[in-house]
Amino acid sequence: MTEDVPPPDEPEEGPADAEDGFRPDGPFDADGAYEAAAPPDWRREFAEEARSERPDLARLCLLIGAVADPTVTRHTLNEAEIELDRLAGLVPYATRITGDWATALAGLLGHREGFVGVPADYQRLESSLLHEVLRRRRGLPILLSVVWMEVARRAGAPVYGLGLPGHFVVGFGDPADLDLADPFAGGRAMTGADAELLVTSATGEALDRSMLRPAEPGAIVLRVLNNIRAWAAPRPERSDVALWAVELSLLLPSHPARLRYERAELLVQRGDFLTGAAEMENYAQVMDAVDPDSATAIRRRAQAARARLN
Repeated sequence: MTEDVPPPDEPEEGPADAEDGFRPDGPFDADGAYEAAAPPDWRREFAEEARSERPDLARLCLLIGAVADPTVTRHTLNEAEIELDRLAGLVPYATRITGDWATALAGLLGHREGFVGVPADYQRLESSLLHEVLRRRRGLPILLSVVWMEVARRAGAPVYGLGLPGHFVVGFGDPADLDLADPFAGGRAMTGADAELLVTSATGEALDRSMLRPAEPGAIVLRVLNNIRAWAAPRPERSDVALWAVELSLLLPSHPARLRYERAELLVQRGDFLTGAAEMENYAQVMDAVDPDSATAIRRRAQAARARLN
């Protein structure tokens, strides 16, 4: 392996030799002056991935982390992908024959690698950021489930996510078989009765079969962003987090229309009264056809927001 160095006995060329065709690495303006590379547009990349034919769940979750954390670089995201690949390579090959994926993943991720959740994780924003979950081995149920799903998928497992009310788990094989595991509990095996008890505890209602439908990547990512919004809601000083979480949600092909109004409220809360008021009025036009009374109330909110400029 050789290094890219100038040949011996020849002077090292620099920028002054530009007329001879030499250029230092990097972009240049029309006059040949060096320009610093523009920072990545993480939001644009998120939107493109979300609207692709087969959205990559891990990449979408990593891009959320890139928007959240200004220290994240392309190298950070690559390292996270490499870690998922490494973990997948540790899944015993025999599991492809036995099909006992839940036991194998629990042994590897829950016990050997230490991926598990604790109640305190609900109070940390990092628990919703995939690159941090991979680093800390801690996270919310849905992020730990994303780790399980991405490792299992790379290892060849028929895995899916199950967004039960109040708790996200993973399943293997035919969803009708309910071969479930709870990554937050280190991979504890779950039966259908366990799932029903979990739903009843969270909602007070019986388990509905529609709740057992595997979650699509877009729905999983929206739920991750909902968790981030829920984290920011009681923290007015972190309205910046709530705002970017709403804005990323709006980039998803499918999202609740009311998020547009939530964004408008956040803009007003952060002092952008004119933009917030304009977006409230736009949303009121949508509401005119379905709920005229709400549309009128929203217009009053927009008027009040403009009045705060006086």
